[in-house]
Amino acid sequence: MAAPRDYYEVLGVSRDVSSRDIATAYRKLAIKYHPDSNSDDENATEKFKEAATAFEVLNDAEKRALYDQFGHAGVDGSGGGGAHFNDVEDVFEAFGDMFGGGVFGDLFGRRGRGRHHRGADIRADVTLDLEEAALGVTKTLKFAKKKLCDTCGGDGSQPGSKPETCSRCRGQGKVVQSAGILRVQTTCPACGGAGKIISSPCPDCRGAGMVGQKTKLEVAIPAGVDDGMRVRLTGEGDPSPDGGPPGDCYCFIRVREHQFFERDGQSLILRLPITYTQAALGATVEVPTLVGRQELKIPAGTQSGEVFRMRGFGMPDPHRSGKGDLLVQTRI
Repeated sequence: MAAPRDYYEVLGVSRDVSSRDIATAYRKLAIKYHPDSNSDDENATEKFKEAATAFEVLNDAEKRALYDQFGHAGVDGSGGGGAHFNDVEDVFEAFGDMFGGGVFGDLFGRRGRGRHHRGADIRADVTLDLEEAALGVTKTLKFAKKKLCDTCGGDGSQPGSKPETCSRCRGQGKVVQSAGILRVQTTCPACGGAGKIISSPCPDCRGAGMVGQKTKLEVAIPAGVDDGMRVRLTGEGDPSPDGGPPGDCYCFIRVREHQFFERDGQSLILRLPITYTQAALGATVEVPTLVGRQELKIPAGTQSGEVFRMRGFGMPDPHRSGKGDLLVQTRI
């Protein structure tokens, strides 16, 4: 299987462009390679999906930072990487409503009509000690999410009644307005994009079709995660309001400050106090590490502020094998 192309190359932009320029470049490619305009060109369909994958990564600030640092390896792991769309319908589902109206919105809208909507993504937070972040840990998360209302079965109507098709958009959830040669597609103001009107709301969910619930979930946090990273739990978000796939839960990581160590990427920094005699004559001292105390040889004539590297005693990389180093800075 051929290696994926550089995402900046796919969109035809430089690595320092703004998010707006990335979106503009993707719009042009999506229109150029849209399947409706290239029905007999399989290569165009592949380029359409390739551009969507590149945009999905570079349009997200966190994923873009990982991609800039680690390349494809940084966004292909469990930490929440690129989508790698296998079906053009997945592209329509993901980006059909992102660009508002106009020709581009209408192109996506024609394919997207009648498709089920994906459930909403939700957030959960977890706090780790540095030792837990270094070794990896399984945590029990407690968070709030929604479930379909048992009373109405999720359609939002009072038992015995049914939602009515919106007369303004005829159930599409979108309306198209024309202004000269420009066609602008917008969310239907009458139904809010639902495509239906609820005249007799369910008393339990008040027409929303969903109610809140508290959830517990066991989640495996990979070794090496850093403060601010997130772990994607596929399918653990809110359910779809109309039978589509559920959303995802994003678990945001916070790592507590440590008593001894400071973290710098995969490196750990330890400021070690030593006596004047140890510095002048040399000594072997015990140094705390995340896996127990280790011996470190201090050579004679060591100055205050000198740094000694203990290889492999730092933090693991969540995206590849190997560990960083422990940097021991002496202080007389």
